[in-house]
Amino acid sequence: MDSTPAIPELISAVRHGFDSGRTLSLRWRLEQLTGLRDFLLERGPELERALRDDLAKNPSESQLTEIGVVLAEVSHTISNLTSWLRPRSVRVPLALAPASASVMLEPLGVVLIISPWNYPVQLLLAPLVGALAAGNAVVLKPSELAPATSAVMARYLPRYLDSRSVIVVEGAVDETTELLAERFDHIFYTGNSRVARIVAAAAAKNLTPVTLELGGKSPVYVDETVDVDAAARRIAWGKFLNAGQTCVAPDYVLATPDVAGRLVEALRKAIGSLYGHDPRNTADYGRIVNDAQFGRLSALAEAGNAAIGGRTDASERYIEPTVLTEVNRSDDVMAQEIFGPILPIVTVTGLDDAIAYIRSGDKPLALYAFTDDKTARRRFLTETSSGAVGFGVTVAQLSIPGLPFGGVGESGTGSYHGKRSLETFSHEKAVLSKPLSPDTLQLVYPPYTPKRSSFIRGLLRRLS
Repeated sequence: MDSTPAIPELISAVRHGFDSGRTLSLRWRLEQLTGLRDFLLERGPELERALRDDLAKNPSESQLTEIGVVLAEVSHTISNLTSWLRPRSVRVPLALAPASASVMLEPLGVVLIISPWNYPVQLLLAPLVGALAAGNAVVLKPSELAPATSAVMARYLPRYLDSRSVIVVEGAVDETTELLAERFDHIFYTGNSRVARIVAAAAAKNLTPVTLELGGKSPVYVDETVDVDAAARRIAWGKFLNAGQTCVAPDYVLATPDVAGRLVEALRKAIGSLYGHDPRNTADYGRIVNDAQFGRLSALAEAGNAAIGGRTDASERYIEPTVLTEVNRSDDVMAQEIFGPILPIVTVTGLDDAIAYIRSGDKPLALYAFTDDKTARRRFLTETSSGAVGFGVTVAQLSIPGLPFGGVGESGTGSYHGKRSLETFSHEKAVLSKPLSPDTLQLVYPPYTPKRSSFIRGLLRRLS
């Protein structure tokens, strides 16, 4: 008989851990962050093997995009946490003097972090850094679609963190549904917009705030002002990393017919330099996570005109890096987030057409522009909306702790990384302190005589 406590009992125990006050001290927070760093360093080999089993990730790629990203986040947070937590003074209007005002950060309570399968280490543990730094108790729900990584988390994390206040709950839809039926003080979800709506609806029942990190069709614009070969290498790297299963991967390219023609040949060379003549035979190129995703993606590849790649193998869930040309804007591949190693190139008449097309769809998680035209760069910044903008580079914005990572509209709500993570998992408490003597507030107490009313009106004008 399974002796594992039921989910309501687990959540109750974690809430007791928070209510005990043990998570509040700076010492506890730093101990947990240090423990998380030790976990990543000491259990790196187990994590690398798990990521290889789940997604066929090369160990170097796992270090670069998963383990290393979280280690950098931990180190940045440890170095800055003491200063980040200091109350921030706020100026008090002269009319309320003498008084002092400040803003302090306090933990929200018990938070739930639900991670996806495509970066099952980074997207579970990077939010955890902020939650621990803020002094919360945490429930972690790793993705069941990355079972080897989930098992490593469940087995080893309790050895490095305070198991009374941080727990891992494995499982699939049923367990996630049970978790969402519980009351949390914040829910952090990374995944797709369909499930995000379920998470948001469940959270609304308890007025629980949510952070939703989603995705969308992140466009790439390339014009004639740049070195197309160099641009192609940056695009190919960002697109085919993790076999295209990256939320901020380039989803499609916009270019004029002349640039598009040159870009195809440049991408062919770039893919060859990254993965060789046959990417199937290199350990540097991943596989699709499951049969359902493979079926969806292979159908998209087969329906388009593959100028590069297009070969698939269901037995390995292998899809060759693929570039599609002659793409119509109404094609199926343009109607959904691709989330795989298929890159459509859509021709546009110029910058105006590209911006209009981007604006016609949902706001993307990222927008990439390869242009040295200052006017074009300014117009992308001012005439489009996206979670982030990258000029001359793709994907790398995630590696900078000082940049907030998050979407807008359909691509998500809320953000994290660095200090923003601490703020996401904290409540900004307003604090005002005013001595009882002298009692300057007596100037605005009733009774409201004509003289006092005139004074109050003048005071309010000075406060505004």
